Amino acid sequence: MSEDKRELFDEQDDGKKESRRDFLKKLGIAAAATAAAPAATTAKAASIAEHLQGHFELMSDEQKQKAIARLEERYSEQFGKQTTVADTPAPDGVLFGYALNISKCIGCRRCVEACVRENNQSRDPAIQWIRVLRMDKGKLTFDQEHLDKGYPSSSGFGDHGIQSGGHAKKPVGISGDAEHYYNPEQVPEDGAFYFPVQCQQCEKPACVKACPVRATYRDPNGIVVIDYNWCIGCRMCQLACPYWARRFNWGEPVLPNEDMNPKTHYLGNRPRMVGVMEKCTFCLQRVRDGRYPACVEACPVGARKFGNLLDPESEVRKVLATKQVFRFKEEFSTYPKFFYYMD
Repeated sequence: MSEDKRELFDEQDDGKKESRRDFLKKLGIAAAATAAAPAATTAKAASIAEHLQGHFELMSDEQKQKAIARLEERYSEQFGKQTTVADTPAPDGVLFGYALNISKCIGCRRCVEACVRENNQSRDPAIQWIRVLRMDKGKLTFDQEHLDKGYPSSSGFGDHGIQSGGHAKKPVGISGDAEHYYNPEQVPEDGAFYFPVQCQQCEKPACVKACPVRATYRDPNGIVVIDYNWCIGCRMCQLACPYWARRFNWGEPVLPNEDMNPKTHYLGNRPRMVGVMEKCTFCLQRVRDGRYPACVEACPVGARKFGNLLDPESEVRKVLATKQVFRFKEEFSTYPKFFYYMD
């Protein structure tokens, strides 16, 4: 990283550094006790070190390795299994993109389940990075029987030719009323339409602009990531996101030992802590190793496609070239790299 960029981070993070110094003062007695007491736990020492460490992107390679070693030791002790925390860099010449066939999606939410298992999301309170919206398919209702006739005569306006209606009273096409939580006996349901939503990995992410400490940023592959240890939990990014794609840990996440995925990445699926934001990263720990995101592999109908937007022969580029494609909420000019299409 250039010196100019490093100075920019330093200037914007002065307040953050000051708060860390205050934190250190408050922990002065505790820190002294920890140094003197042989019974002090590894987890507590690691926790203090993590609070005082710098921004991951600005750390030297040596600092990164020390931070990762602390995390691996703490997670292995906490979950009772050997845990790895990778720092695999972004591959060159790759811009990751995603395409989802909404005409194929059956609303089974296997993608949600696979995402939770892969990315070590809290089970209680339940945190899910993907939400599948259920909407009703409407019917053609522009006929005399279903038209809104306007104000009734008893309202006092009817005699003066004032009308509010002339529009269909029922959904036409697809209803805009979406259910976030549905539990049918089987899917797909008759007359239902499903629309999965997750982080859109925007080219101009509003969340990044809103973060006051630059804890969230866009990586070279176009994935918007979060440095969990740098996040101050202000939730400004959550307010800025038009897609409701970010989740906040109000309480200590509950991740049973048996459910914990021990193969993690520092910027991806490593266990989070209370008071920080988290979201979809296209399974960064997988895609940086040349694998598909977990949700792509889990989809039973092949509705999800993933690949390199810079490669004309990639599956996702072929979808963009041959299908009816749109971006969600294009009016916000965030330029998502998550595309929806229909056959």
